[in-house]
Amino acid sequence: MFVNVLRFRFKEGVTAEEQDEVLTVMRRTASLESSVLGVVGADLGDPAEGFTHAYLAVIADLDAFKRYTWDPVHLSGDEVIMDKLEKMSAVRFSDDDPAIGQAMYAEVAAKRERFPVWSKRVGELFGEDSLA
Repeated sequence: MFVNVLRFRFKEGVTAEEQDEVLTVMRRTASLESSVLGVVGADLGDPAEGFTHAYLAVIADLDAFKRYTWDPVHLSGDEVIMDKLEKMSAVRFSDDDPAIGQAMYAEVAAKRERFPVWSKRVGELFGEDSLA
């Protein structure tokens, strides 16, 4: 099992309607067949950390993660989401083999290579030194 938690905040000037659209798209992605569980909503953490919302997707295994990563719904959702966010952070963990992380990040690296504009934006949201 792999758990992906993203905390984020919207850019200043993103309207309530645009925020609703992003959250709807995220909920659609979190509920893909490859996801065991998905939740999107208000971040209840410390407001001083600067995050307003959170996304959680639980993925059963590496095969499901590959389907999740390359699902057309996920890919098209990224196009709606990315430019409306200012900041993101991630917590990722697994209750399985710790080596699964390497395989999963290799899949993400393939996505970053295939979609360089997306990769650049991910780097901006997470910080240049972060693997997103």
